[in-house]
Amino acid sequence: MAEAERTEAERAKDAERDLERWKERGVMLRVFVYVFATHLFAGFVWLLFYVGEQAQK
Repeated sequence: MAEAERTEAERAKDAERDLERWKERGVMLRVFVYVFATHLFAGFVWLLFYVGEQAQK
């Protein structure tokens, strides 16, 4: 089907599908960042406990 033969509805449907793919990628990226940041923070807290345990009292 040539580009000129495509209806406006088909173009709108394709644009909506592309938008949904970008939204899915955005959500996955956000989840990755949140999980990474949470693990980084947990590692920092663990490090604080470790250093505090080794401190001279």
